[in-house]
Amino acid sequence: MSDTAIARMTPDAFLEWGQRQALHYELVDGVPYAMAGAKRRHDRIVMNLHAALVGHLRGHRCVPFSSDTAVRIPSGNIRRPDAGVDCGHFEDEALAADAPYLIVEVLSPTTRNLDMFQKLEEYKTVASIAHIVLIDPDVAEAIHWFRAAGEEWRYIKVEGLDSTVRLPEIGCSLPLGTLYDGLTFQPRPRVIVGG
Repeated sequence: MSDTAIARMTPDAFLEWGQRQALHYELVDGVPYAMAGAKRRHDRIVMNLHAALVGHLRGHRCVPFSSDTAVRIPSGNIRRPDAGVDCGHFEDEALAADAPYLIVEVLSPTTRNLDMFQKLEEYKTVASIAHIVLIDPDVAEAIHWFRAAGEEWRYIKVEGLDSTVRLPEIGCSLPLGTLYDGLTFQPRPRVIVGG
């Protein structure tokens, strides 16, 4: 019986290795995991989100980033959220955000539980992150986690196309109607009670 050990990578080695790969990867417990491609609906929300962030933050010291930019987790994991805002020092050659402030994940059937639990808890350990937004692609709804300096994490559910995720510290707001622009929704099933 052969005992094959998995060669674990350091975060720096992983980021360098990732530059030579055709796919995007995340690093979890020292092991690279390929990221699956997204469906068009997911991609539409991500593109609407990027457009909104770029529009709000043009000329601001904080800058938006895409999944091409890595986020370092204190445990050594490397994550690639769908979008984010970095309020740290910008370096042209950097592979990771310097001081990520906002993280946004658009949920998908294959990663929903991972994003809502494991990755959420990992993002909460990054000292510079003050906002984490989880967007549901199937319902006009987002869960907005936030904290002020020295405070505990709290969350609110933002529901409906007329609602907005507010990020006043950086002068930014994300109306759900803008994030879901161009998309329609399937009606939710109704529960009928009676007899």
